[in-house]
Amino acid sequence: MKFVLSDEQAMFGATLRRLLAEAGTPKAVRAWAAGDAGPGRALWSAVAEAGVFALAVPEEFGGAGLLPVELVVALEELGRAAAPGPYVETLAAAELLGESPWLPRIAEGAAVVSLAVPHALDADAADLVLTPDGVERAAGERVASLDPARRLFRVPEGGGFTGFGALLCAAQQIGLGRALLDVSVEYAKTRRQFGRPIGEYQAVKHHLASALVELEFARPLVYGAALSYGTPDFARDVSAAKVAASEASYKTAKTALQVHGAIGYTDEYDPSLWIRKARALYAAWGSVAEHRARVMAAL
Repeated sequence: MKFVLSDEQAMFGATLRRLLAEAGTPKAVRAWAAGDAGPGRALWSAVAEAGVFALAVPEEFGGAGLLPVELVVALEELGRAAAPGPYVETLAAAELLGESPWLPRIAEGAAVVSLAVPHALDADAADLVLTPDGVERAAGERVASLDPARRLFRVPEGGGFTGFGALLCAAQQIGLGRALLDVSVEYAKTRRQFGRPIGEYQAVKHHLASALVELEFARPLVYGAALSYGTPDFARDVSAAKVAASEASYKTAKTALQVHGAIGYTDEYDPSLWIRKARALYAAWGSVAEHRARVMAAL
């Protein structure tokens, strides 16, 4: 089945993509990883002005109402830009908070919220830390992370995940994978080996084509899950989407690393930021095994 965005949804995505491209996110990612939240918070405010956070907040609290498809569009672009910060967690928290006074602050981008699933992402930069059942908690010690720009903290009674958060994470992975594929294709056109661009070699073409196919098959599952929000099939559809998005983005990250060679994991080289994030998100918001089990249980 083919999912086609409306003109308004496509324009929203394109506008957000331009905003993020002009913001220079690699600099913000590196600053965030070093503990400097300034550039990341400035980017957060720009994203809020574009209306992203309002898409998860009911109208009576200053939002636009919960709009899953538009949020998937937004998270795909945030993933494409590797934007730092707990975007998924803050948006997923808005669904949990009911009639909380935090909602207007989330809608306007004035509140950064982290969820312990099981660890709290960027809790040191968050204004509020919640467990997936909506209980406020204080973050504990920091734990190791595969991605330096995803700072994780232990939280008492943290664990589990929300289906809505898993959906947004999957959308983020699709954007991340597409960004890695695009930069890898461009690099394959310019990197020369044995007198020819490596993109002319059939083995390289096959790896890149395979990554594209997996991303293109995963993307409709993500949008299909967004459309099923609020139905009995949502949990199953989200898990299917998260499995596909996790495997597609991770495979694309491995392909990107192979195409780029050792430079692909060099700190100074921007694609390394995307590669690390792809690996970290592979296990975020429920492992592939957990989501496969949820799909099987629903059959």
